[in-house]
Amino acid sequence: MTSAQPIVIYPPTGDGGRRVRVNDRFVGMAYGLLDIVEFLRLAGLEDADDDWVRQSDAIEWRGGGPGVWEH
Repeated sequence: MTSAQPIVIYPPTGDGGRRVRVNDRFVGMAYGLLDIVEFLRLAGLEDADDDWVRQSDAIEWRGGGPGVWEH
């Protein structure tokens, strides 16, 4: 089963990192919003910034929203 959202941020792991998936590809482990922004820019979303990441309907947050970084 795939997500309807093109960007998925997974729940925090034990060290506070969150896996980031863009479409069907895992692009890295984020430890803050700036990491997510960088992954999205590398994936071709050059206009992404931390405000966009916090508010975008294109992102599915699992296990808590953009303010949750600890398990």
